[in-house]
Amino acid sequence: MTELDPASLLNPHIAGISEYSPILPLDVLSERLGIPVEKLIKLDANENPYGPVQAVREALASYDHYHIYPDPQQDALRQALAASMGVDTENVLVGQGADELLDYLCRIFLSPGDAIVNTPPTFGMYSFDAKLQGGEVIDVARDTKHNIDARTIRATVESRAGSDHPVKLVFLTSPNNPTGNWMNDEVLMDMLSLPTMIVLDEAYVEFADAESRADWVRRHDNLVVLRTFSKAAGIAGLRLGYGIFPDWLMSTLWKYKQPYNVNVAASIAGLASLANPDQVKAIVEKLKAERQRLYDLLGEVHFIDAVSGSQANYVLCKVLGRGALEVKQALEKQGILVRHYAKAELENYIRISVGRPDQTDALISALKAL
Repeated sequence: MTELDPASLLNPHIAGISEYSPILPLDVLSERLGIPVEKLIKLDANENPYGPVQAVREALASYDHYHIYPDPQQDALRQALAASMGVDTENVLVGQGADELLDYLCRIFLSPGDAIVNTPPTFGMYSFDAKLQGGEVIDVARDTKHNIDARTIRATVESRAGSDHPVKLVFLTSPNNPTGNWMNDEVLMDMLSLPTMIVLDEAYVEFADAESRADWVRRHDNLVVLRTFSKAAGIAGLRLGYGIFPDWLMSTLWKYKQPYNVNVAASIAGLASLANPDQVKAIVEKLKAERQRLYDLLGEVHFIDAVSGSQANYVLCKVLGRGALEVKQALEKQGILVRHYAKAELENYIRISVGRPDQTDALISALKAL
């Protein structure tokens, strides 16, 4: 009998996939840098530096049934979400972060060889999840102002329509991560006329000077809108996201969804956040004001060219006359963490999350000292 190599049982396409590179946790960074956690200035993952509103902390502290399994359908949370967005509860699905819902969409739609359109520079999980299913990732680069190339996307989708492996998903992000720019209604309408599913990621929509397109799902059977509690609500560590899906897709999603995918603490925190929208909005407005202040102060640093017009809680910056990685590492030694990308389309860029005013001041001081 021939000896079996267990590795030969793996799906062949898995061999060509690279690991996703997440941000390192605070305790690991603290140990590596020799700087206490409370002294670190974390501006590398677009987290809300103020955390959740007080009502969330109180709700989590007072809950007395953590030993009981959560509601498998998250009914109360879905109802509250639907009411807050003006959509039907039946069109809302909750996930362990929006990342889980991205994974569901790729598993539901993609067979090996099927394609997605990706629009770099953008969020890395779209291509990561598609590759896990053996999907082909077609990159359609953004223009110099970081707007999507709608004409090339259209040509790409239409050229494969009716083939054995069509473009099944087009991933769009507004505001886009990491560039921060907003996609206007006319461009989105143009994309919705294509014979494919449009997945609109609105993770940062609360920071934009524009409205969510969540209610568009009612009128477009090929639109999905994804949102999250990680940013504006400040509970990234509890992993809570949600999506608004067309009627016809919901029955399939319920087949895929794990019954207890959202833990009790996340549901409690989500409900408390939704019950206190004015408090959440006050924090968002504070961060929007600090975004403008950060942008203005970055203009005083001669080797930083900040990309204007961010509608999110971060600013993308081109580093001039020196290496972006060098700048990131120099800041890191002082306990100031910013995001650097080892990607061709973001060569010599860093992304800076909007922090508290004292964190902005420390960042600008450190940059000027360089």
